Amino acid sequence: MKNRKASKKRKTEETEIKIKLNIDGTGESKIKTGIGLLDHMLQLFAFWGHFDLDVDVKKGDLNIDIHHTNEDIGIVLGQVFKEALGDKIGIKRIGSASVPMEDAVASVVTDISGRGFLKFPAAIQFFSNTNDGYEIKDAGHFFESFASHLGMNLSIDLHASNNTDLHTNLEPVFKALGIALDQATQIDPRRKGIPSTKGIID
Repeated sequence: MKNRKASKKRKTEETEIKIKLNIDGTGESKIKTGIGLLDHMLQLFAFWGHFDLDVDVKKGDLNIDIHHTNEDIGIVLGQVFKEALGDKIGIKRIGSASVPMEDAVASVVTDISGRGFLKFPAAIQFFSNTNDGYEIKDAGHFFESFASHLGMNLSIDLHASNNTDLHTNLEPVFKALGIALDQATQIDPRRKGIPSTKGIID
């Protein structure tokens, strides 16, 4: 099987973002978003998903806030995964993983169904901000953009830590997302066609 690779660039009046992806990689990453916490989370996502991932934000309006940059990264990441997967022949399509960090436990379930949907408990708890001003709602916006543009049903449950630090609670989410998406994108040798009784995944 040839490596499934793609590259996407998105340029707007607010942001300019380029992402390169190799689904069948080794977990190497080069991440430069301008948002320190998101850099770290995407490195964890790539490492645990065995994805080679290069994210380069050439321009962002971070002088205003992180909203557009954070959301647009999710958009391009979803697009690049969708392109790299192509017609999706033979993929397992569904994946799941649970990951702990201290007393927090994140459980993530993915289905590359062609229908973007997000379940994310954004209001579970008020976490402290990081130095970058990243909040739990920003993670929700990122996941929503990613799921929508990949065409993925993404369900995230987080049994939050008693520690209200955002890093402690988000880290297992991104690790579990990497593992679950790795499972979903793997080729099942028993599957000869597209993994849908409809015969197509949009």
